[in-house]
Amino acid sequence: MKRNARGQFAPGTAPGPGCPYAAAVARLRAALVEAVSPADVKAIARRLVKQALAGDVAAARTLFDRLLGPCEAADALERLERLEGKLGIEDTR
Repeated sequence: MKRNARGQFAPGTAPGPGCPYAAAVARLRAALVEAVSPADVKAIARRLVKQALAGDVAAARTLFDRLLGPCEAADALERLERLEGKLGIEDTR
């Protein structure tokens, strides 16, 4: 591979082949997206809600994790906000 004096790739150097694993995963994701319709997603969500309301804790956890984010992440965010408050850091979000 051609490099300039600073060790950077020189103009005209051909790119590498990329990551074959990432390319395979991208093809699989594309196939999955093509196979699932918006109506399928709605039906699955309705079934998940029905199961959660019937007392299925795993269904409720899945539903809440997808809607609200995992509990651990929310807990970490709350702790970070308290720490920022103690340090006098303003929220710029």
